[in-house]
Amino acid sequence: MRRSIVVAVALLAIAALFVGGPSLLLSPHASDVAPEEADEPETLSLEGSESAIWPYLSAREHHDKRSPINVLVRGDAEAVVQLLVEEGEGDWEEIDEDHDDAGPETFAVIEDEGHHATGTAWGEAAGTTRYAWVDPGDGDPYWTTETLQLDDGDYYGHRMHIRLYESPNDGDRWVAMQAHTEHFDWFTLRHRVDGVESAQLSIERELMDLPGVDRREDVRRINLENSGPSDADGWATKVDLTAMAALLVVGLGARRQGIRERAEAEADDHLTDVDRARLAAVRDRIEAGHLLLAGTVVGLFLGVRIAGVALERYVPGLTMHAIAGLLYPVIGVGIPAATYLIARGLERRIDAAVTAGGALAVAIWIDYGLVRVDSLPVDVVLQRMLVVVALGLIAGGAAARARRQSAINDMLLVGVALWTLVLVGTLFGYL
Repeated sequence: MRRSIVVAVALLAIAALFVGGPSLLLSPHASDVAPEEADEPETLSLEGSESAIWPYLSAREHHDKRSPINVLVRGDAEAVVQLLVEEGEGDWEEIDEDHDDAGPETFAVIEDEGHHATGTAWGEAAGTTRYAWVDPGDGDPYWTTETLQLDDGDYYGHRMHIRLYESPNDGDRWVAMQAHTEHFDWFTLRHRVDGVESAQLSIERELMDLPGVDRREDVRRINLENSGPSDADGWATKVDLTAMAALLVVGLGARRQGIRERAEAEADDHLTDVDRARLAAVRDRIEAGHLLLAGTVVGLFLGVRIAGVALERYVPGLTMHAIAGLLYPVIGVGIPAATYLIARGLERRIDAAVTAGGALAVAIWIDYGLVRVDSLPVDVVLQRMLVVVALGLIAGGAAARARRQSAINDMLLVGVALWTLVLVGTLFGYL
């Protein structure tokens, strides 16, 4: 029992150090978990329009401040959608100014008349319904669903996602958008929103670069006072396209942010003889089985991500649900099963546990790098720490010294139970 406690403490330390620590340090919005609730929603009305919209979306017909509206376009809804989905080729120029201080005149100008509509091949997207609260002005306000969803990217990888809502009155001619970047979370089988700022800036550049848009008169920032969720700062982009004689296309410049870690090892000069002896002992204990276990955990975890994107792109006959059904068992059953089988060939419990838990932590961060995630909510950090601990306990319970006591020992039972409870709880929204 004492050895089991030592292993559990070591795994908690690894999870806190390699998952919790970097997440809380590198994720500026890690505290954003639950949305606020509005008692009396204040709607926003654009100039010259009778209708109005509440500047948030909600996952249910309730005034939860969950998804902030961040782009407003004056113009015919059908024309705006055509502008976004029409394919074309174009270039873009990146700005250096801080967006909080930048006005329309600071953005890049594209004068090339040869550009057509967006260089981004926006496609119709599949996504969870979000409700918007609209007021037609001459009747009672009501909840409505999106007019259209568009995305650019991979459903099972990283994508930019837009939900569009048109005015309830035909004569008002406005479209409200909620744009964000997101990635598919294989533990929850749902998309996790990374932020709204990058997507908003991308669409803003796209619309500002239209040759028919006056960047000083037609594009500006307005404060909707809907800051809070994710990295929303409350400022939305407002673009007036009503005066355009034609809708032309330009390229999209998407500002991508990635997590980059740089480390330099300069500790050798500070090591004592005792330290060097301990490191040598650790090196001597490394077996081929340790490398096989670490490689298998990393390979299976990242393989699911890569396979999901590949199946989505190259096997059109498979639906999104079919792909998830094929690959999720690799996460839920394949990783712990492979860990148990390989760890049976290892002698020490602590070695097996640290190898498996550390490999999963490394795989999680490599995966976040692949999908360009730079912010994590606290509930995700906690869930990832728990699965690292659970997998480590499974490996420790499978090691030879643990099985000498019993093939079904306390470490293995706790690890399997924790892995099962965390995954089931995550799927049902409890974690």
